[in-house]
Amino acid sequence: MKSIPFFSSGVPCGFPSPADDHLEAALSLDDHLVTRPAATYMVRANGNSMINAGIHDGDLLIVDRSLAPVHGDVVVVALDGQLTCKILDRRRGRLLPANSNYPAIPIWEGQELIVEGVVKASVRYHRGD
Repeated sequence: MKSIPFFSSGVPCGFPSPADDHLEAALSLDDHLVTRPAATYMVRANGNSMINAGIHDGDLLIVDRSLAPVHGDVVVVALDGQLTCKILDRRRGRLLPANSNYPAIPIWEGQELIVEGVVKASVRYHRGD
């Protein structure tokens, strides 16, 4: 990936303030989003069961297979062959949506659960061109 300009100050999302015109450095999104290229893949989110985790329909998920999933991680899993993105609840043995309109998915003994990776980041497009 190409490096793009990175400005040292944040952009206020409230009231305007004077802009910092000082370029800090070039920044590569690969350095921030793809730590282990051989273990990383991207997939597009479908649906709105994860909106309260900041994942919306059409977002691009950056998934790292090399990370060991822990309780509370957002993961992509295959549950009995069906792919889904949910929050891993290891303590209660279930997959949680991040939207109260959807139920938790219990993981029953004998079901095949394969964690396909931990969602490291998501990318949302605000303009489609």
